[in-house]
Amino acid sequence: MLTVSDHRRDSAGMTYVYPVVSRRAGGVSVGINLNTNNACNWACLYCQVPELKRGGPPPIDLDRLEMELRCFLREAVHGDYLVRNAPPEARRLVDVAFSGNGEPTSAVEFADAVLRLERVLQDLSLLGVLKVRLITNGSLMHRENVQLGLARIARLGGEVWFKLDRATAAGVRRINGVGRFSSARLCATVRQCAQLVPIWIQTCWFALDGEAPSALEQDAYLACIDLLRPHIQGVLLYGPARPSLQPESFRISAVPPAIMQGVADRIKVLGVKVIMTP
Repeated sequence: MLTVSDHRRDSAGMTYVYPVVSRRAGGVSVGINLNTNNACNWACLYCQVPELKRGGPPPIDLDRLEMELRCFLREAVHGDYLVRNAPPEARRLVDVAFSGNGEPTSAVEFADAVLRLERVLQDLSLLGVLKVRLITNGSLMHRENVQLGLARIARLGGEVWFKLDRATAAGVRRINGVGRFSSARLCATVRQCAQLVPIWIQTCWFALDGEAPSALEQDAYLACIDLLRPHIQGVLLYGPARPSLQPESFRISAVPPAIMQGVADRIKVLGVKVIMTP
């Protein structure tokens, strides 16, 4: 049975396609995992990928990806997969999401994978029925192939969920394992991306070593959201639902709901829509 606390990539017995119950999406999300080798260019403390390593994905078998998408979506729409595998409150398909075990845009076939998805959705009369999403750390938006993929997602009426967990250089280094960060460069990247496709900021808010993000981190984050305000649809603010599989997992815990609600309220004061899932 699919649950919000178990997002195993092999739950459907496929290489690239996996269903999950998504709190943020509000139902069953069909994931596309292009990083089958568990490699990513970031190393977030809260990541649920086992044996995570630095790097990019192996070559993508686009024919296999298309076949898996076609077979799974046909079964989910016309068969009894959701009845057999999803809890009653989540028995609806809500989206197809490029996510998986690393940064999806690091695959050189990313734009072609979007094209294959479009063909499957068209053939199954699901264009405009299922939302298409990219969940990304945004670090490779400068690549021509990535921008082509974003334009194709926009053509499908899709959107991007863009990771921003902290907004100081020290915070990003500590939480995401990224050595260089500047809010100015982030704003330029989001602005560039927003010209191609709608963007939501997604933020994982949690305690580290029992301490919620400091006042300095909160203020820097909110200042960054204020700068991004003209370019984003809103903020997806959430807490950890599944245990981290990284060595630092013991350091991570949920913040009290009141603290997260306080951050959400401050985001709303900026005039930015926020959806909170503690």
